Amino acid sequence: MMGLLTLLVAVSRPQKTITLSISDEDKARLESLALDFGLKWGGRPNVSKFIEAIARKRILTSKSGQWSEERMESLRRAFHALIDQGQLSSARAVGELLLERGELGVTLRRQIEQFMDQPSVAWRSQIEMFLEEQQPFRLMYQDAAGRVRSFTVCHGAIVFHEKRQYLDCWCEESDGNTDIPALCHNWSLRLDRIPEAAVTAADRPWRRDLDRLTVTFNLYQQLAVGYQVKNEDATDRWEVGGLVRQITRRVTSTFWFLREILPYGSLCEVVAPTAVRQRMEQTLTQMAARYSLTV
Repeated sequence: MMGLLTLLVAVSRPQKTITLSISDEDKARLESLALDFGLKWGGRPNVSKFIEAIARKRILTSKSGQWSEERMESLRRAFHALIDQGQLSSARAVGELLLERGELGVTLRRQIEQFMDQPSVAWRSQIEMFLEEQQPFRLMYQDAAGRVRSFTVCHGAIVFHEKRQYLDCWCEESDGNTDIPALCHNWSLRLDRIPEAAVTAADRPWRRDLDRLTVTFNLYQQLAVGYQVKNEDATDRWEVGGLVRQITRRVTSTFWFLREILPYGSLCEVVAPTAVRQRMEQTLTQMAARYSLTV
């Protein structure tokens, strides 16, 4: 059965209407596509917005057909991995590629658009360039107490910790670092605390990596079964007749490591080294004291 579909398209001022003669089945398909891309009006699919988005190339069509779900998923993972590794220029390139695809989901499209809309200020671009070229640099940094410090960065990467962007870096300076001695040259510097025009090149050798320390921890009961191995995990084996799962990991910060495993509660135990186990003991003792408990 054929029906008439009247579209209100803002192709110019004033808006113009276009009437299409299409089947009810095709109309339903257009409405479904409009919903897929989040184009609605009052909770209902808005075909006019969908056609307008195609006209303005916000949604692209292709004669070659859709990309497979496997390809789209691989690109999605690559996009997020590049952001996590601080390779933001490469992430932008992958993001632009994904935005050109009509089969891109609404949620991911919005995430990519928000990322692409973030301005790349001069000092941020300079840091990215130094990191990519493995060029040591100096920067000024304002800590949480408002103190301004100078750091000489000899290795680093821009990463996410708890939804904030940080420069995880190895610096010559270690004064004031509260981590254990083996990791006291590693710093996590919040990007939003780096002042403008505070980055300059430094005549120093580039290091291959941050300082790392191997930590061993045990997992018990349902956590042992459900734990998903992470990229930074070095070994993963079952102990004590298959009742305890033991993980070793090369960590760069006891602060971020303990923040990650604390939610595991009694299902996780730090075994070694002693310095990291003592850090966990101190944290648990302080928590008990907060609740007037005796340990």
